[in-house]
Amino acid sequence: MKRAFLPPADALIAFECAARHLSFTRAAEELHLTQGAVSKQVRHLEDRLGVELFRRVRQRIVLTDAGRLYLHDIRGALEQMTTATRQVMSYAGSEDVLNLAVLPTFGTRWLAPRLAGFQRRYPSAGLNLSVRLQPFDFDNEPFDGAIHHGDPVWAGAIAEPLFPEEVVPVASRAFRDRHGIRKPVDLVDVPRLQLATRPLAWRRWFDIAGVETDAAFQGARFEQFVMISEAAVHHAGAALIPKFFIEEELSSGRLVRLFDMPMPQETAYHFVYPENRTLRPVVRAFRSWLMEEARAARADREEMLPG
Repeated sequence: MKRAFLPPADALIAFECAARHLSFTRAAEELHLTQGAVSKQVRHLEDRLGVELFRRVRQRIVLTDAGRLYLHDIRGALEQMTTATRQVMSYAGSEDVLNLAVLPTFGTRWLAPRLAGFQRRYPSAGLNLSVRLQPFDFDNEPFDGAIHHGDPVWAGAIAEPLFPEEVVPVASRAFRDRHGIRKPVDLVDVPRLQLATRPLAWRRWFDIAGVETDAAFQGARFEQFVMISEAAVHHAGAALIPKFFIEEELSSGRLVRLFDMPMPQETAYHFVYPENRTLRPVVRAFRSWLMEEARAARADREEMLPG
């Protein structure tokens, strides 16, 4: 990489801050510098680039087209540098650090409540959890492993199954009673909550229930199961949600199973890790602990929660 074109980091930070505030004064306050120092940094950057980044209009500054384009690219680079710095700082005080990519609802509802058990077993470990929704290249991402839902296929990685997914129809008790839901066909004419990435879910469930309808795709759409479960708890509609994501809501009665008619999924959750990399002790420890937790989850799968 040729670094002759790279401006000083201080100048880039001053530019980004001034561009974000459209004010040298407010940028100076944030950076704990004088207004003159920020203005000087920006002028040096403009001289180095050979383009004008700001136009000075009376007491205001506005971005030029070149400045607006540069801000877009520089902001991403600075955010990456900040993330990398925070990540490496997390190694301080830990003998080993686990960098894990997780699915958001899985991480929030299933993994996070159990992590204390892993930390008791491996107290020297540091944990960095980040959200990733799609498979990625382990050679280009700083992760030791990932939680994946789908088929056990991930280029350049080994996928070990954790447990399958059992989706159940649920709603709040008040919603069920208000709409008089007693038979599967009653769900045709009530508000239903849809997961954007699983548009066929209600269609499949109605097929299992033997209900014919052209309205299976209707209903408010959400990006994540955690959003759907909250909407269902607050009486917004009936939902199809993996059972293990809503154990607390079912046991507390905030959600009830509408029918004992689960919808088994062909796909499953997997722990994925790079096949060309020797697993560090912390990764091996996490893998062993995670598999034990998954076995316990499978053993509990058939238990019926009160509805």
